[in-house]
Amino acid sequence: MNALALVKTLFPENVWPRIWIVGGTVRDHLMGKEGDDIDLDAVLTPQELAACGFRSVDPVTSAPIWFRHIPGIGKIEVTRLGEATDLTGDIFRRDFTVNALAMTLDGELVDLTGGVRDLEKKELRACSPESFVDDPLRIFRGFRFETEGWRLVPETEALIRAKSWEKELSEIPVERFSREMLKALTGNCPVEFFREMIRFEVGRSYLPELFRMPDIPAGPIDKHPEGDLFTHACQVLERVAAATADPLTRFCSFFHDLGKLATAPDLYPRHHGYEDAGFDLAREFCNRLSLSVAYRNALCWICRLHGNGGGWQELRDATKIRMADQARRAGIIDILPLVVAGDKPDGGNMPRWEEAVRVAGMSALQLGIERSRLEAMPVEKRADYVLQKRIACFRHAG
Repeated sequence: MNALALVKTLFPENVWPRIWIVGGTVRDHLMGKEGDDIDLDAVLTPQELAACGFRSVDPVTSAPIWFRHIPGIGKIEVTRLGEATDLTGDIFRRDFTVNALAMTLDGELVDLTGGVRDLEKKELRACSPESFVDDPLRIFRGFRFETEGWRLVPETEALIRAKSWEKELSEIPVERFSREMLKALTGNCPVEFFREMIRFEVGRSYLPELFRMPDIPAGPIDKHPEGDLFTHACQVLERVAAATADPLTRFCSFFHDLGKLATAPDLYPRHHGYEDAGFDLAREFCNRLSLSVAYRNALCWICRLHGNGGGWQELRDATKIRMADQARRAGIIDILPLVVAGDKPDGGNMPRWEEAVRVAGMSALQLGIERSRLEAMPVEKRADYVLQKRIACFRHAG
């Protein structure tokens, strides 16, 4: 069911003239896409909204959002307007013209900013000169849209370049930036998000590491002819993005060499010990960005393990089993091979990785170890004994 038809089922017909579908919902509708959520403007009383199953999420504010969740559809949010003429003000307070469209429940389009024209060209044009002043995070929303093939028009680019935004951005919760970044990582070309941050010199307060990367060599030139760490990270993300749409894997691929930021400049272009340095940096990095434990653990262990993964075929079997066990515990058994493959132009190969993971996860019983024998063994020798059994099982399976 499309948004228009769905909204009609939520309200009695006599109030339809006082309701407009707005924002990204209209944009997606015109593009033939089904969005997850629906945004509405409505001249309805609290009593009318409550009667239709909506509740205020912040009743103490002067303009509360009214909310209802529809299982299998998503959330419906309603912004209450005092009168119909308030719709114009709401439209011009939005970020980009393509998100400033409204539609009546009769299907009549309200386009006060030229949004349809910009939508047809996939152009991002700020609704007003104050668009980014009102909310600087809209800059990153624009960058996120660019990962899906949209392009900022020159006038909007000029608004971004008009001033430094770092003071204002530093006062905005980092969670809002992180949400835009993670959404951007699901785009068709996620690397554009980071390239635009560098191009416009915006977001240093959130990702200072990103702005250091262009000045750091990725490694010795014979192994990294691309030169700097930022270019290398972009290349790896592009290769991994071609293989998976998973945002966590893409995130890990872009920041897999975080540890190289800890290298003293006099040691360039080499980065001895960067894997362990990356483990510690990744923890602080993800905590600062208020990312989930899953993201923190994954990046920490990708930073530590991907280097060995690149030399997988030369590793001893014991090291392979330990790596597989660490990856299994960190939840990166599918992520690590993709990052390793993306880390080199010709791809990295980890033959029998799945077998190593399977063996690393086998219980003592599955390995044929008698419980009584294990219990009779000194505690300090048990782990090595189990490892040797795993190695034997791994070799036998090969």
